[in-house]
Amino acid sequence: MTSNEVLSMYENIAGLTGKMAVAAKAGDWNGLAHLETQCAQQASATKTGVPALDGAPRMRKIDLLKQIMANDRAVREITEPWQLSDVMCATH
Repeated sequence: MTSNEVLSMYENIAGLTGKMAVAAKAGDWNGLAHLETQCAQQASATKTGVPALDGAPRMRKIDLLKQIMANDRAVREITEPWQLSDVMCATH
């Protein structure tokens, strides 16, 4: 995997996790599940390891990882079990 391929993978994952956050905020659970599957497929490339990056590519990777983590946090804030139970109780 080249450094460009690594960055491309992380950019794709960041984009998908951003869409996941939007889907979660909208209550689009089917869309969220579909995006989660796509994200897992993209991330599967990391199982075999990715090359270390230096300089600007390394900084870009760090920025992308921060975006991914922020998007993940946004999704988790909405989908945490206690919040889901509150939503489900409100609809009954």
